[in-house]
Amino acid sequence: MATPYDGKIGVWHWKGNSLAEETIEDLVRTIKTWAPNVKQIWVKTSDGTNWQGEFDTDRDLAIDGVASVDKWVRILEANGMEFHAWAVVKGRNVEAEADRIIEVCNRPGVRSMVLDVEPYSGFWTVGPEPVRPLMTRIRRGVGGRFHIAMAVDPRPQHKPRIYPEEWRPFVNSVHLQLYWETFQRPVREVLAEGFNTWRDYGLPVFPVLPGSAPRDEMALAHDLVLDEYKATGISWWRLGVIGPVQFPVVNEPITPGGGTEPPPPPPGQGRYGIEIVVTPDSPQYRDGAFGGQNPANLLQTFRGTWGWNVKYKRTERTSSQVWARWDPQLVASGWYEVSAFVPSRHGTTDRARYKLHGVLGSTGELEIPVRQSTYYNVWVPLGVFQFDANDSRAAVVFLNDLTGEDGKEIAFDAVRWRQIVGIVPTDKYLADGYDAPVGTAAERQADDMWPGKWFDATGFARRYRIGTTGEAYHTGSDLNLNEPYWDADAHSPVYAAASGVVTFADHLSGWGNVIVVRHDPLISTGQVMYARYAHIEDLRVKVGDRVVRGQQISKVGNASGLFPYHLHYDLSPTTILASQPWHWPKLNRDNLLANYVDPLDFTRRHRPTDR
Repeated sequence: MATPYDGKIGVWHWKGNSLAEETIEDLVRTIKTWAPNVKQIWVKTSDGTNWQGEFDTDRDLAIDGVASVDKWVRILEANGMEFHAWAVVKGRNVEAEADRIIEVCNRPGVRSMVLDVEPYSGFWTVGPEPVRPLMTRIRRGVGGRFHIAMAVDPRPQHKPRIYPEEWRPFVNSVHLQLYWETFQRPVREVLAEGFNTWRDYGLPVFPVLPGSAPRDEMALAHDLVLDEYKATGISWWRLGVIGPVQFPVVNEPITPGGGTEPPPPPPGQGRYGIEIVVTPDSPQYRDGAFGGQNPANLLQTFRGTWGWNVKYKRTERTSSQVWARWDPQLVASGWYEVSAFVPSRHGTTDRARYKLHGVLGSTGELEIPVRQSTYYNVWVPLGVFQFDANDSRAAVVFLNDLTGEDGKEIAFDAVRWRQIVGIVPTDKYLADGYDAPVGTAAERQADDMWPGKWFDATGFARRYRIGTTGEAYHTGSDLNLNEPYWDADAHSPVYAAASGVVTFADHLSGWGNVIVVRHDPLISTGQVMYARYAHIEDLRVKVGDRVVRGQQISKVGNASGLFPYHLHYDLSPTTILASQPWHWPKLNRDNLLANYVDPLDFTRRHRPTDR
């Protein structure tokens, strides 16, 4: 897991009146003279709800607001250095404290935020309850890609008192305050204790070393954290106590062979955190029947491959008879991959409709269709979603037997929730933005929409085919390319506009081949969009496949001659395309506007973050 600290040396700055230097420029000159390998300055910006400048008498170096942050960034960047912020969190006024941190993180040039979480008076003494509200607000304010770290007293007796499992869904790395001089204990003992206490946390771990310790002890610690504990970066506490004797050790580079590459994560770590599996044998599973019936008389049971009982019954065409509910009872907020297990037997339905509750950013349940008939003893991803564990409905899954089919069976097996550890934003689980679904790679990366010579022949929400039986308001864009010749777009590639999971890939009467992708939540807003790619040929994905932005999923077709060659492409912020991939509101404009957005406008406003 890459971090902003890999291969870097950082030094912590507390406040201006702790320094001999009187200006930021003076401080930069000192560092460049004595420790030119130091490229990161970690500046304290707030203490609880207060700007750090309220405790600082040196006005040039003080952080009094975002203008002070901007000044620091400007001067450091002009000298080839990075500005990283740090703050003491207290949790006593969640909204004000979070908003102060958000202000700092959103300033251009601020590379990361380190939260100092310590269980002492003046630090975090309010228990576990405020952690999730504080961090949920911060994450919503700064987005998923911004790196948030946590600095801790690494001694084992202090770890439970900061409630580390509450913080883990929101932070990306941990920094251990290995102050052997303060603890009055040997260097080796303190380092071993700190790394052993936090090594299984599932996040990158970095040492914070004391810059005021004896030089030989600093040098020993430097070598140990790189060679023995494989640290990929080091920070030193702090400017104002590091002098000419200590600076040469601080300046020692992080060399290859000294831990520049992180060790492979232990099995089960580095990708997923908390894992919850609810089987039909679990107390978190419930089922019931409608009309006063006994579900035990309607549901049959068999022993599944992995040892738990699986329930199943025949599907219902017109009305549901039974329902099942899986509740993970989440203890930590964050992003989770939700999957349903489909067994090798009695899962023959093409239309199982899993209903997911409590997704952040969604006002109702999300309906996620799964074609059980195509799977055999496998976990089928329903998607990756963000949940607030304070919500009693968070991540609850429902399934009933109503599929509209005769002669099929539906299986009620296990559901799994796996926490995405550490980083909220990864391209694998979140959409970093949208590209056009057609065009060359260069055209899709350009600012112009639509790409190159491609054009929309119809337009969003425009009335067309006027005077015919097919008269309708158009739900999206009909993307055409007629240069250098008519139907030049025939058989050209169709690409996934963003990352996501395929929920439908098949032929539909009147449409030709259609793919529907439930695109991942946007990093910037958390919004989930469904995209329909229609009239296509050469289907290259199937239901349940995960796709990434720019992956070819099909080719432009003509629905077996029904239309000229073009790509019908529309975007829906609702689940209508999940349950009805054929949905077409015709002349019901209100229905159209309730379920679709303009793909051109949406794509322009949500370009990938690497542009």
